[in-house]
Amino acid sequence: MLITRITRTIDGGSQFEAKEIELVDAGEIGRLSEAHAVTSVVFRENDPGYDFDWHCAPRRQFIVLLDGAIEVEVTSGEKRRFHGGDILLVEDTTGTGHRTRSVDGRSRRSLFIPFPDTS
Repeated sequence: MLITRITRTIDGGSQFEAKEIELVDAGEIGRLSEAHAVTSVVFRENDPGYDFDWHCAPRRQFIVLLDGAIEVEVTSGEKRRFHGGDILLVEDTTGTGHRTRSVDGRSRRSLFIPFPDTS
């Protein structure tokens, strides 16, 4: 399963990377990844005009988009669009961060799934 990772660059910027989540055959129930230790699940809804300027992720976490569409920009100027069903792994918790805005004029629902703090 391929997901998108947003990570910090050496110079404090941000970048996109592809991350493969390995799945193994679990028989009748399908293919599963290894378990990931997480701390909670946060349910979120954004208004249609959501436009959040440069910010760092508050913690290392998965973001699962349930619906709606967003555009994320990293410091190189690269922009990518994500839609319901996409999964992001945000890890740019320091530095410049990234920008996020809604692009389809609809409310957006998502899940935030934080990892335990390792500091």
